Amino acid sequence: MQLNFDKEIAGRSVSLKLGFVTDPLGSRRAYNDPAVALMRAAQSHGHEVFAIQTPSLSWRRPEPGHAGGVFGEVLQMHLRPDDHDWYREVAREWRPLRFLDAVLVCIDPPADAEFFTATWLLERAEADGLRVFNRPRALREHSEKIATAEFAQFTPTTLITRHLRQLREFIDSERDVILKPVDGGEKVRVFRVHRNDRNRNAIAEALTDDGRRTIIAQRYLPEIDQGDKRILLIAGKVVPWCLARIPRAGETRGSLAAGGTGVAQELSPRDREIAETLAPQLLKRGLLLVGLDVIGDYLTGINVSHPGGMVELRQQSGFDAAGATISAIERVCGLT
Repeated sequence: MQLNFDKEIAGRSVSLKLGFVTDPLGSRRAYNDPAVALMRAAQSHGHEVFAIQTPSLSWRRPEPGHAGGVFGEVLQMHLRPDDHDWYREVAREWRPLRFLDAVLVCIDPPADAEFFTATWLLERAEADGLRVFNRPRALREHSEKIATAEFAQFTPTTLITRHLRQLREFIDSERDVILKPVDGGEKVRVFRVHRNDRNRNAIAEALTDDGRRTIIAQRYLPEIDQGDKRILLIAGKVVPWCLARIPRAGETRGSLAAGGTGVAQELSPRDREIAETLAPQLLKRGLLLVGLDVIGDYLTGINVSHPGGMVELRQQSGFDAAGATISAIERVCGLT
């Protein structure tokens, strides 16, 4: 299903050198990994694919005998359909990133010190003329949970704080709440806490490290039983399908990493309202690929570094989000 998102480039004679800044390749689960899906799409579009693993990102001042700038260990790859043996190494060498036509950042949460360091280094590469998607500054400035505060008209009742008394009062007033860190990886610690729960204060103290770490408290949304919806935005356009991640029995979390089941479904009118409001604003900031998290009628997250769901969407709906993303990059690079 194309839906005018992208056009095939018949007889393409010019290919791009596309780099993918990624966590160590050994951590990738190729069967549903968005970075792997994007690499495979790039190769199927006729482009050369290179991986730069984040631990190798470096910068050197230009000096006689050294070109300087941002460089890394660059792995040229040939992608394979086998999810257990999904790539072949064509070549590997340390070189400046500016030989690439564009770079896609595919780094998993959490946004820790090394994540920010990678964005600072990639911003230097961008200043030297390299196209980077999503833009490094935009990655830094959009905390995936706190960024929802900018669009408060779409969020559930929420408190962001590390102050324990405020948390206690919020739980008392809302009665049934979710507590979670402001950032985290796939298996983020999410707790559902009732006003009469005897462990409520202990949970808040543990999550905040006794008031030293900020967390999010949010009114519990029973619509989670119908799924935590992932809605993709590509180059300012809204993908017409979402992936509803439905929690398994006895779970509050809907993420696939926590055992949830992904079910593709068409967007509701409210989903479209949220997505179409955010899409053009986020694109202007340099966010080409974004994943929105929506529970029921409420926005709960804005994923900007490595939004998943595109593999499952293609399998169930036929919509090729990875291919649409590569087509968008081709347009930026002047191929269409």
